[in-house]
Amino acid sequence: MRAAVLSDVHGNAIALSAVVEAAQRVCAEAFWIVGDLVANGPQPVETIAIAKSLPNLAIVRGNTDRYVLTGDLSGMIPPIDQPRTPEEVEVLVAAASAHAWTRGCLTAAGHYDWFAALPLEVRRCLPDGTRVLLVHASPGRDDGPGLTVDTSDLDLAKQGWNDCEADLIFVGHTHMPADRSSGSVRMVNVGSVSLPPQPRGACWVLLDADESGYSLTWHETDYDRDAVRSALAGSHHPTPEWLAGKLKLDAPTPVRG
Repeated sequence: MRAAVLSDVHGNAIALSAVVEAAQRVCAEAFWIVGDLVANGPQPVETIAIAKSLPNLAIVRGNTDRYVLTGDLSGMIPPIDQPRTPEEVEVLVAAASAHAWTRGCLTAAGHYDWFAALPLEVRRCLPDGTRVLLVHASPGRDDGPGLTVDTSDLDLAKQGWNDCEADLIFVGHTHMPADRSSGSVRMVNVGSVSLPPQPRGACWVLLDADESGYSLTWHETDYDRDAVRSALAGSHHPTPEWLAGKLKLDAPTPVRG
């Protein structure tokens, strides 16, 4: 089997389309999405439509998916639900407005019930018996500190990575690609399709698996940032300047040889 594993699309259907096309060119037959599908992007409806069309889709909710549904903002990275400065108040208002706008878009398009039913975790078993867990941040959680290359072994133990009956765990949340091991458990942060930590292509991982084992290949896929700018301009989003900053639309498109 061959699966494209991705996360943190954040309502950027243009970036998602580019990843899907790249994955299909290498014959991916399944798509696994580990959360944060629509919030903080100009194209939530289009993003869900693409996700629904994907073959052998497995998808879990992320923390911002939950915020879209509930209005809660606790557990974001960085925390914004208890602002202490005028700048932090502005971020709080922008995020709350963006989530409310996204919820309205999904409701109007008839996607709300599908979106609200996304599970916290999904489990799969690879042909060689490897037990896979898909979750957004860490076992049993869609928020919190999540996984980075700098997460300490002590924090890994506190977050329960070794106690979730899985051999391979795919997460997103921090937007920072990472490949860690603790005991017999391999933990992979696939990065972000739409909001990587610095200007770069959309990050995702290709999983190849058969009866003899599995392998992972990391990918970065360029996408048309000018098209994202145009989508944002035409979206009537309530906080377009804030969103443009999050999407790094002022940064040049990476050039790869």
